[in-house]
Amino acid sequence: MTNVKYLILFFFGIFACNAQNIIYDNLNEAPVDGGLQMDDYWVWGSSVIKGDDGLYHMYASRWPHYLPFHPGWMVASEIVHATSKTPEGPYKFQDVALGSRGAQFWDGRSCHNPKIVKHNDTYILYYMGSTHPFEEVNHDNLEEFDLKSKWCIAARWGKRVGVATSKSPFGPWERLDAPILEVEPNSYYSFLTSNPSPLIKDDGSVVLLFKGRSYQEDGITHSDMSIGVATAPSFDGEYTVVGTKPLFSMEHLGEVEDPHLWSDNNGFHLVAKDQRGLITGGKGDGLLAHSKDGIHWEVDKSARAYTKTVKWNNGKTIKQGQLERPFVFTENGVPTHIFFATMDGPGGFSNGTKTWNMVIPLKQ
Repeated sequence: MTNVKYLILFFFGIFACNAQNIIYDNLNEAPVDGGLQMDDYWVWGSSVIKGDDGLYHMYASRWPHYLPFHPGWMVASEIVHATSKTPEGPYKFQDVALGSRGAQFWDGRSCHNPKIVKHNDTYILYYMGSTHPFEEVNHDNLEEFDLKSKWCIAARWGKRVGVATSKSPFGPWERLDAPILEVEPNSYYSFLTSNPSPLIKDDGSVVLLFKGRSYQEDGITHSDMSIGVATAPSFDGEYTVVGTKPLFSMEHLGEVEDPHLWSDNNGFHLVAKDQRGLITGGKGDGLLAHSKDGIHWEVDKSARAYTKTVKWNNGKTIKQGQLERPFVFTENGVPTHIFFATMDGPGGFSNGTKTWNMVIPLKQ
């Protein structure tokens, strides 16, 4: 009877571990003074790494507040570097890691969606870059600037995934003259590649999730978002997209955005924004998926990672206007914090007045 009792407890323990959601069930209160805020700028999408100096280094996107939030990022985003003594912050601005470098470069006008990783002694910054061949958008031509303007048509079409490297989190960063992930005709990424999320394995090889869009049949408009996977023998090697079908799309599972990838002893995990709520049941909620190899993925049985409703450490519970770009920070293979880009207001990019990068500690 004793053996039966222990067997029941053993299997109950396995079930409890499998049933627990590694993010949703472990969210603490968010510090109101955590993360990164910057006066006169829209701030968005952070990625954090702990340096050899013991500091926590954040890389984030920013662009001038006088531009509309969307699509201002397409033509004027730069990637900035900030530091903190703790993962929660607040983070202090240090420098511009990747800024404008001229229309002739593929990433000359906009650098966005940073993801920082390290292999051996090299810091590797993955990001989206774009350019356009026109004058800069400023106060004089701001009324002409929208998604249908010449700037946005060119900048959206030119979005590509790239990488920059440095021996120090403070730079300088060495950028490439070409993206690492180009478009391919007659594919789900024939229009653009964007939103990279890398994971470097122990042997130095890379698994890279990315967002793609394809041309529609009219040859002008683009499709909904798809998430694909590419691999490379090393971060500076050749990147090859795996297969011809995406991991997530409107035709398979559902449309998601902002995938973030990490690993532990159980394999690979990703968190992403469920764009339409077709997987989690909540539009804009976070979803979780898992994989043994980074190539073949399954949605977790307990799939919802978070909602837009945040409990703050000042006693308030607020449904954020936007909650995007989830980034799970790990130490020693254990998730300890989740970062978000967030916006005030009732929802919708045109209805917010302020954005910042926030952080929620996870229960250990």
